[in-house]
Amino acid sequence: MPKIHSVARALTMAMVMLVLALPAGAKQDNSATQSAAQSSDVYYEIFVRAFYDTNGDGVGDINGVTAKLDYIKSLGVRGIWLMPINPSPSYHGYDITDYEGINPQYGTMQDFKRLLDEAHKRGIKVVMDMVINHTSDQHPWFKAAQNPKDPHHNWYVWATPQSDLSAISATGGPAWHRAPNGQYYVGVFTSAMPDLNYDNPAVRKEMISVGRFWLKQGVDGFRLDAAQHIYDDLRSDMDSPVALKKNVTWWSEYLHGLQTTNPNVWLVGEVARQNPDDLVPYMGPLSTVFNFPVATQLLNSVRQERNLGIGTGLEYTYAAYRAHAQGQFDDAPFLTNHDQNRVMSELEGNMAHMRLAAALLLTLPGHPFIYYGEELGMRGTKPDEDIREPMRWYRNSGPGVASWKTWSMGDGPDVSVEAEEADPNSLLNLYRSLIGWRAQISALRDGVLHNVPVDDPHVLAYTLQDAQSRVLIVHNLSRDTRTVPLSRALPNATILVQSKTGAVVTQGQLSLPPYGSAILH
Repeated sequence: MPKIHSVARALTMAMVMLVLALPAGAKQDNSATQSAAQSSDVYYEIFVRAFYDTNGDGVGDINGVTAKLDYIKSLGVRGIWLMPINPSPSYHGYDITDYEGINPQYGTMQDFKRLLDEAHKRGIKVVMDMVINHTSDQHPWFKAAQNPKDPHHNWYVWATPQSDLSAISATGGPAWHRAPNGQYYVGVFTSAMPDLNYDNPAVRKEMISVGRFWLKQGVDGFRLDAAQHIYDDLRSDMDSPVALKKNVTWWSEYLHGLQTTNPNVWLVGEVARQNPDDLVPYMGPLSTVFNFPVATQLLNSVRQERNLGIGTGLEYTYAAYRAHAQGQFDDAPFLTNHDQNRVMSELEGNMAHMRLAAALLLTLPGHPFIYYGEELGMRGTKPDEDIREPMRWYRNSGPGVASWKTWSMGDGPDVSVEAEEADPNSLLNLYRSLIGWRAQISALRDGVLHNVPVDDPHVLAYTLQDAQSRVLIVHNLSRDTRTVPLSRALPNATILVQSKTGAVVTQGQLSLPPYGSAILH
């Protein structure tokens, strides 16, 4: 494949062109430029168990994340999201037994505070997974709740004579499960995860207290697991305006409670809905939500090599977000996460498609999220353990590789940090270049998006504009060179950066190589 720009060249060009992209007559603000250069707004999702093992027990640990902060910084990301690190009886940690503790397999509170300190020294924020829709059935609260006279009994949702014990949960399994005391309780996900009762003021108070506890340790924010399921318990609740209103009311209360400790706390919610309109009500109560609809649309467009309405859909969605949240909104696009088949597997190992998907994601405004190993092209398909496999650090074996499970997908030695660091044309270095663009061109992070209609169905084009710059982003989704007239968007445009050499502007037309992306001003 044609060579991409080297990381250094891409960053240098982007820095120079940022100045050129300023509106006519504007003066360059060096301090603002330097500040922008330090932040890409990209986050990196880490499964601690699978990331890096510092004590040789086969399990990745918190000290392992600390040890690899320089690698994380080299990607150019702004922050990390740690999947659950609290004590839990499961390998994944989404059933918690102590909300103010650290999983002993991962380390200690002292280890975690050191991670926070070292991450912050590098300008990296730390977001914790906050799993408060449900506890573990091994949590002391649930054990105490077996006694109807114990105050914790009302911390959970118990069946009444009117309850339909055959009801299906919002996630598709049985909603009701029998406890050791013979009563039935709601567990939206599994019987091992009993749902908390958020109609109980004591539960709401306690969970705000838990959030404040971690903010006091220095955490910057939270990824809110199952944010839609606080009240959306049954399949019949999924489109209930009552459940939605109660969800939104709770998250507003939660946000205001946390802001008493950290006014700048950042909250990103998991609202796994495919209709963008279902995400809008959460804007304001939460800083943002993961954009599941655009993730689906990006992958489908890449597979089909056609523009399936990404630009028009995002323009509509962002306008709705902005109207609902009085202009104060964000977005959290991604490709796949720890609950889904990995991107490279979804794209059937097609590296050209993988590189295009990365370019699409990282030229969208907001806070894009990358799942660890995505930048290497790691593959993985369900069951869940096989999409949460050890990070591939070396061509072969080496120190620190988490051996809690073996790799299942047969990725060769070239799919590793060691191999891709040495290859300037690797997927890893493409990710670094794309993230570098974001750090230097502020409109990629904060710009207002407007779709640019293009007659060619294999081309996606849109503009992003903020106070500093206005840029045009064009993607060729096909295996053939495409020519795009620029008169509708930027008639006198010139190329700032491109993902592949070969993009040229001639007589008001952009020629873009196969699967190529370019930013123009």
